[in-house]
Amino acid sequence: MPGSDKTSTTSTTDLIILKPVFHNKIWGGRRLAEEYGYDIPEGTVGECWAISAHPHGDCEVASGVFEGKTLSELWASHRELFGNEEGDCFPLLIKILDAKDDLSVQVHPDDQYAAEHENGSLGKSECWYILDAKENGDIVVGQNASSKEEFAAMVKQGNWAELLNYVSIKAGDFFRIDPGTVHAIRTGTLILETQQSSDVTYRVYDYDRLGDDGKPRDLHLAQSLDVIDYAQKAPTSGEITAPEIDGVTELMSCKYFSVERYEIEGSKTVAQPWPFMCVSVIEGEGTVCADGGNGVEHRICKGSHFIAPASSGSLRFTGTMTLIVSHLPHTK
Repeated sequence: MPGSDKTSTTSTTDLIILKPVFHNKIWGGRRLAEEYGYDIPEGTVGECWAISAHPHGDCEVASGVFEGKTLSELWASHRELFGNEEGDCFPLLIKILDAKDDLSVQVHPDDQYAAEHENGSLGKSECWYILDAKENGDIVVGQNASSKEEFAAMVKQGNWAELLNYVSIKAGDFFRIDPGTVHAIRTGTLILETQQSSDVTYRVYDYDRLGDDGKPRDLHLAQSLDVIDYAQKAPTSGEITAPEIDGVTELMSCKYFSVERYEIEGSKTVAQPWPFMCVSVIEGEGTVCADGGNGVEHRICKGSHFIAPASSGSLRFTGTMTLIVSHLPHTK
């Protein structure tokens, strides 16, 4: 798989290289193998859970002293790797989604609603970086009803064209998806998703599709009506307007995580002041070393994902690469 390292180490400063977990989806395809060289299961594979300790997809460490352990095990037994951060579970989940077909129109709850109604689960704040999109492609982000009653009436009428907010997309666009945001990834789109470690989704509309059991997939309209943010202003574009400074573009920050894009050309040293740092290579190839370049050298390429632990020190990248980096919003 992409991102295998040259050697192992017994040092907790080394990077945590993970094996992705894959999920078959009714809307998925085969691009995760075609674009990234992943060894994916047969069938329509829609999701690569690249950095995850969630029970529905707990990544194993691929190499080094922790090889074979899951990320949840590291979080439980080696919290020092994560700056002794508090919490019952590793807080972030990084995915790549391959939408060969439209995903359902859906919405996620916030922490308070999820804790009360979903057995103590986290809510879900997330964001999307568009890796690829078909010509004239679009996605759904936001909706046009001003109240629960208006939304319910438009759903009953089947007036989806006027209810949903469609936004044209291209590679390199970015969207913040807060709890309460109605959204749907659509045909021909590859997306890198950064989110809270939650799998709570309320399905609003599914195009009357049948699931693997031959029956319509469940909808969750009552919960959706409860959690939709009717005051939210729908976006008209995903174009990134933040400036690029020394190869770094700040994409977003919220109370759960911050996300940046790094452009590497030649050699670059990247500070690591966070409890941990999640890194995804979305283009290019090269090498990375922890400890300011004195650590184990790992070859990385498009499709590689790893965690730089709290004690990794600065990271030395060499090559030509585009990275999406996420971390908690506070330093260690």
